[in-house]
Amino acid sequence: MTDLMTPATVLIIVAGVVALVWALSQFMIISAIPIKSGGAGGEESALLATGDEEGTTARLNEIYEAIYEGAESFLRAEYRVCFWFVVWFALLIFILVSWGTGWELVRGALTAISFLLGAFTSMASGYLGMKVAVYSNVRTTIAAQKQGWTDCFNTAFRAGAVMGFALCGMGMLMLYITMLVFRAQYPDPMDWILLTESLTGYGLGGSVIAMFGRVGGGIYTKAADVGADLVGKVVHGIPEDDPRNPATIADNVGDNVGDVAGMGSDLFGSFAESTCAALVIGSSIGAGGDWDAMVFPIIVSAVGIFVCLICSFIATHIKPVKSEADVESALKVQLISTTILMIPAVYYAAISFLPSTFELVSTVGSNKLTLTPMQATICVIMGAVGGLTIGLVTEYYTSHSYQPVREVAHSCKTGAATNMIYGIALGFKSAIIPVIVLALVIYFSFDLCDMYGVALAAIGFLSNLATGLTIDVYGPVCDNAGGIAEMAELHPGVREKTDALDAAGNTTAAIGKGFAIGSAALVSLALFGAFVTRISHASEGKWFGNGVNMLEPLTFAFLIIGGMIPFAFAAMTMKSVGLAAMEMVMEVQRQFDEKPHLLDENPTERPDYDACIAISTKASLKEMVAPGAMVIFTPLLTGIFFGVGAVSGLLVGSLIASVQLAISMSNSGGAWDNAKKYIEKQPADSELKGKGSDIHKAAVVGDTVGDPFKDTSGPALNIVMKLMAVLSLVFADTFYATNAGHGILNLH
Repeated sequence: MTDLMTPATVLIIVAGVVALVWALSQFMIISAIPIKSGGAGGEESALLATGDEEGTTARLNEIYEAIYEGAESFLRAEYRVCFWFVVWFALLIFILVSWGTGWELVRGALTAISFLLGAFTSMASGYLGMKVAVYSNVRTTIAAQKQGWTDCFNTAFRAGAVMGFALCGMGMLMLYITMLVFRAQYPDPMDWILLTESLTGYGLGGSVIAMFGRVGGGIYTKAADVGADLVGKVVHGIPEDDPRNPATIADNVGDNVGDVAGMGSDLFGSFAESTCAALVIGSSIGAGGDWDAMVFPIIVSAVGIFVCLICSFIATHIKPVKSEADVESALKVQLISTTILMIPAVYYAAISFLPSTFELVSTVGSNKLTLTPMQATICVIMGAVGGLTIGLVTEYYTSHSYQPVREVAHSCKTGAATNMIYGIALGFKSAIIPVIVLALVIYFSFDLCDMYGVALAAIGFLSNLATGLTIDVYGPVCDNAGGIAEMAELHPGVREKTDALDAAGNTTAAIGKGFAIGSAALVSLALFGAFVTRISHASEGKWFGNGVNMLEPLTFAFLIIGGMIPFAFAAMTMKSVGLAAMEMVMEVQRQFDEKPHLLDENPTERPDYDACIAISTKASLKEMVAPGAMVIFTPLLTGIFFGVGAVSGLLVGSLIASVQLAISMSNSGGAWDNAKKYIEKQPADSELKGKGSDIHKAAVVGDTVGDPFKDTSGPALNIVMKLMAVLSLVFADTFYATNAGHGILNLH
């Protein structure tokens, strides 16, 4: 065992343990806040709604338990479906991979085991995120009752940190321990390529759960959100999260199962796939027995945990939030500081763990490239800086501090139609700079280190993943905290404070989506490179020996089909949200019609929240199956029936279309949301008339259309491109074994 405890192994395991311990310590700080309205009096009671502290405390507990039970029951139902799918799919992986490798049952078994581990780790990540978010939402509301901004910001920020560090630590430890166990089966360095290929199931497992989590959770949350907005705000003019609205609990549940659990699984999948792609492409580095050099991609992630941990003190201790103006800058400083600090950290890791020169087999052909630690460092840094650039461009197009969103807000003066036109145009325009940044990162990283450089750039995008997740979870926690404040009928000042926290969270969530989309594009390309490498290796250069020829008729035909897949996927998920939202609207209106006293200023009866939760749960579980199945089985059936040439076209087409569509949909949705918030901030005698005006109603319509854009279809497109690519990589040997790569139909 001593030969396994290399310096890299020690660093990775220590980093993983530190991440988990830090997450636990942040959770303990949050748990010390009692669910008790107002607390000890004095300045803490300055923002109480009434003197009835006991009644308010009881109401807070009631709302907290309702949200918790709704989220828990949905995730249990969703993961029950996922569990049986994963078990059956693992059996399919075992059979097809074993057959594709000439009945090497060990390869099939290890790939299936790593798939199950990835899937269950992804489920655990989502479930943990949901539990922590629900646990922290109400405590953020309570912290917001105190004077000042530091306590409420820190509570929400620490809730995000629990998710961010726990997911990174758990995902990295599980992946690395799996590698060490597999190494017992493949002790010879020449066989480490088989080890890394068996490990690709880990990324596939993470992505499959992410697909169902993102789509199912996205449909759930947006059905409730759209239903609550259309009937509540537009028709009856009652505020968002008003306790009189029957859909409001379902809306708050949705924030936890979609924006937290789904997103956690999504970014776990990105981490797992980018690492697996880099390990497969760079497995030849370990051929000389240098294990530490081969696992360099995991070392980058380990170093990133320490960097993110150090920088988190900036927000909570070094420069704490003391005013509303500090909130957005505190979150942005987290992203910028971690990116800057990663540059020397990655360089030091590269010179410490990579040899002064190391050889890598090129993706195309059998040439050996001689690389240096500095080249590897530059690739990682390009990814990190490229991610930050895309994030800041995303902020420009989605924050109401800048001109594009304000233009969308002013377009509402002439109605919802012009709001739609401006919002869609903004989304399309916002794709230009991110795509150019991605193209530059891909070109220079490939030029420096071949496809291994692209994989390292993808790792660079995710090097500060713990911070990215912290900021992403922070948003839904603040959103829920505001909803709880409204439902518990606390002082309006509490809601104003949580809204200000949430507004900053909206912007940083959009930045996080930019990171996720950019990393997904690079991960997909790296996985495609690994697929090409594996097919070329299996066929001894007969396939893709000189690269992929896109002018082959079958390849080009499937290039176009691949470009259609994201649009079909977006159509299916958008329509699913629409169908579920229609049911929700009818249920909410039915309750208002049957119980007209619900709309009274102080109603004596409560709405039937459970009926709305049931609609969202049933619709999301039903509607998530078809789009998920399409993405999973399209590359599998294409490879078996049409061969590896068709799969290569399919993957490239899907990647190109998914990137553009994901960026434009996410940014259009974010812009519509913040345009609405910008109008809500304006006074009634201003040009935009403020909340409740016709201009505001037009903005709410835009925000409602944008909800599935930014929270269902847009983010799920990340998974479309990653999942298709990693699935093709896992089944590469199976595709080649089917009629020597020509497929059952043997078309040319």
